[in-house]
Amino acid sequence: MMRATRFLVKKEFLQIVRDRATLAQLLLIPFVQLIVLANAATFTIRDTHVVVVDQDRSTTSAALATRLEGGGQFRVERVTASAADAERDLIERRASMVVSIPARFEEDLVRAHAAPLQLSVNAEEGAVAGLTIGYAQQIIADFARDQSATLAVVANDVGGPGGGAARSRAGQLAVRTQSWFNVTRNYKHYMVPAILVSLVTIIGTLVTAQNVARERELGTLEQLNVTPLSRTAFFAGKMIPAWLTAMALFCVGLAAGRLLFGIPLRGPVWVVILAAGVYLTVALGIGLFVSTITRTQQQTMFVAFFILMIYLLMSGMFTPLESMPVWAQYVGSATPVRHLVWVMRAVLVRGGDLGTVWREIAGLGLAGVGVMALAVRMYHKTSE
Repeated sequence: MMRATRFLVKKEFLQIVRDRATLAQLLLIPFVQLIVLANAATFTIRDTHVVVVDQDRSTTSAALATRLEGGGQFRVERVTASAADAERDLIERRASMVVSIPARFEEDLVRAHAAPLQLSVNAEEGAVAGLTIGYAQQIIADFARDQSATLAVVANDVGGPGGGAARSRAGQLAVRTQSWFNVTRNYKHYMVPAILVSLVTIIGTLVTAQNVARERELGTLEQLNVTPLSRTAFFAGKMIPAWLTAMALFCVGLAAGRLLFGIPLRGPVWVVILAAGVYLTVALGIGLFVSTITRTQQQTMFVAFFILMIYLLMSGMFTPLESMPVWAQYVGSATPVRHLVWVMRAVLVRGGDLGTVWREIAGLGLAGVGVMALAVRMYHKTSE
């Protein structure tokens, strides 16, 4: 059995090396996607277009407009005294936020140490609108603190649920915040580990599933079925090359994330590598299972992408699991992608160790054994 498995593993490696399309899929595409997605998949806002309605025309109002541009999140397109012009810019999407500074703004700050301020935000994209308001309120709060004053901010979500409803937020309390684990709030530290997990999942699952489907279409699978090769040896020969290749890609991707994006490595890296190795048994097992229930590469691609989309969208990778309905939270908690992403962030970002994540790793191991056993059984049924 060991000798047959060794020859099958050698055959799989030779097939990967000789197939230029597969080789490019394994070596080039993941790193291009890592670089692109790490810079694109972010909720950090930059250069948001802002129009300032300045009806005060004072030094203080001009200083506030300058402060908005100081952090790089906002870019003041123009300063006008006409609220109608600003509203037109918002409707025609030349601006995403309008800051309305009323008359006697500076006088109110000097005399009463308090003044009103209105933010009107395009809330078509709710998450972006929330971030925009959050950044703006933080900048305004810092400005008010420098002026030793209180700014009563009224935020109008234009186009959102209950559009036009005002929420008043006056700075009556002195709030001190402390950010743990990601003090600079660099979104790449949060997203790059998750993107790396998704790429390894896609590559491992699709390559394994397509490999068996391609052999079935070419007729070589039938030749393997008539040999004395056991089902266990067959699956081992299919899985070992894909596992080694995916682990090599994972380690290189982890190093690239550290060198290119500066992701922290606060916990032991070997725990992350161990978790990835165990997790890949699940991902590859799912690929092998898909190949047993499909007949062509096209069918394999459809089924595999269906499973992967559920994995990626319901794993909490891009959308917090807590914001999903209860039933979706249960489904998301059952996806292996979620558990490896949690392990990656717990170890790399929060500095956890094996004692922190051993339950997730053990669960992934049990899932891997179950999926592989199911794939072996299904292959026996479909090959008879």
